[in-house]
Amino acid sequence: MKKIALTNIISIFFLLLAIPVSSQNEELFLKAAGSPANPKVQASWNKYYTYAGITDLCKKLASAYPDLVSLGSLGKSYQGRDIHILTISDKKAGNPDFKPGFWIDGNIHSSEIQGTEMAMYTAWYLCEMYDENTFISQLLKDKTFYIAPTINPDAREYFAFVGVPPRSGMMPYDNDRDGKFDEDGYDDLNGDKNISQMRRKNPEGGYITDPKDPRRMIRVEPGEKGEYEMLGMEGIDNDGDGMFNEDGPGGYDGNRDWGFNWEPNYVQSGAHKYPFSQPENQAIRDFILNHRNITGSQSFHNSGGMILRGPSIQGGGAEVYSRADDAVINAIGKKGEMLIAGYRLVTIWKDMYTVYGGELDWWHGAMGCFVFSNELWNSYLMYYDTLYTDQYEFDRLLLFEDSFIPWQKIIHPVYGEVEIGGFSKMFGRLHPGFLLESDAHRNAAFCIYNSYQSPKLEITNLKARKIEGGLNEVTATVVNRRMIPTHSATNIRYRIDPPDYVYLEGGKVIAGMIVENADLNRTTEQKKNPERMEIQNIAGYQQVDLKWIVKGGNKFTLKVESVKGGRTSAQME
Repeated sequence: MKKIALTNIISIFFLLLAIPVSSQNEELFLKAAGSPANPKVQASWNKYYTYAGITDLCKKLASAYPDLVSLGSLGKSYQGRDIHILTISDKKAGNPDFKPGFWIDGNIHSSEIQGTEMAMYTAWYLCEMYDENTFISQLLKDKTFYIAPTINPDAREYFAFVGVPPRSGMMPYDNDRDGKFDEDGYDDLNGDKNISQMRRKNPEGGYITDPKDPRRMIRVEPGEKGEYEMLGMEGIDNDGDGMFNEDGPGGYDGNRDWGFNWEPNYVQSGAHKYPFSQPENQAIRDFILNHRNITGSQSFHNSGGMILRGPSIQGGGAEVYSRADDAVINAIGKKGEMLIAGYRLVTIWKDMYTVYGGELDWWHGAMGCFVFSNELWNSYLMYYDTLYTDQYEFDRLLLFEDSFIPWQKIIHPVYGEVEIGGFSKMFGRLHPGFLLESDAHRNAAFCIYNSYQSPKLEITNLKARKIEGGLNEVTATVVNRRMIPTHSATNIRYRIDPPDYVYLEGGKVIAGMIVENADLNRTTEQKKNPERMEIQNIAGYQQVDLKWIVKGGNKFTLKVESVKGGRTSAQME
């Protein structure tokens, strides 16, 4: 063994000392305003997650933030996958289920997958910013988020690895009414995991390639000779009935299945046999019924750049919307127009089309919540110019033709030689990677604003004074510091949730009353159970004044319990 000279060892020692300590521990990134610089959970928001990727990210958030995140399952999808649910709140600041809650879901429609990324980004952002941002920290002390990234995991998996299913889930459905189920769907003839367009050379066809861009098919002008005929989407006649792709997987619509203003399939296309006939929606319904603290919800769809509000039908569905509810919905929705560039607030039945059995109306009409459904992605994001929406130019200049599948010749069993090509399934209604995170953040901010505006109850002016007969007069005020009331007008009308309760402890309560006008000493007495005062609603930015006559006691405690407004208490020495 060779001996190392002492002088060499000393030289190496001093060389190491000469290296700045900061360079050994120096962080690699500087913080950008509004974003975490060094997140505990590394995540990329310029791509789309598979079901396995969603599961992995959910588990990592729950592991990295045990005091904030609980990961559960709403139930099983038709094919047996867990429908993940993340409950995010500061657990040390109280039971999450006793705080005002906000629900987020995405991907109810199979190919509208970026709703999952919007939901997951919101979950990730809340966790990563909790220790860095005082607003987020306080928000999670006060509120709870229930986030279901994908409520249609089966169809998302089909989209990822097979092709593009209909809007449906994957429960078999006989679309062509031939007694068989899902026997003739799209076929990926060239094995690229996309369902593309098919074209065939035909001098009598109605299309030619654009001389300026051979990727594009354009219709011939009158008197002009054709070059191609378009044959529809990629596929073959699997069941030999002379039709192509007429009975693929599923075929119902998960957003026509909700038990409010539901209509059968002959009235509302996409409805199944009865409300909540699909296992995924059943699982969501059961969870919501056990979490009545939810005040608002947000679902994510695509596309069009719209913030959708109800009602979804004219007349019969509109009766559950009141002026008071409309004022709150419109105020939050208009804020959304400011937060999300290029998006606009629209009423479903009036500005789009009629929808029976939709999720949004169920949330408001049956659960008494303030709800929105955002249609993600619009042409404004392409060029910031809604008059110029050329997707081919966008793909060429900004994506460098990464989203277009070049036309490829194959032999079709019926059509002979055809060409397959066109835009990939990841383009058109889905955000390209470089625009995904920006829109995710804006939509997350809209959800955060909505949650922030849920009730925040405080007790003020808790006082007691001696009066005749050895009695005490105790007074207090319960204030709602936010825009959303503890009960929507729909909630009150249909008695969806119980009233808010205010408990007085510390003596024998003889009488309890709501103070209508303190200056005129005008009150309304509650004859029964005065120690537990019932308040039908505490409106946004309003207060309720209370008064009790109490025998005995000199230390009084006031507790407020509201299903959707949360819990709070105060003590007077």
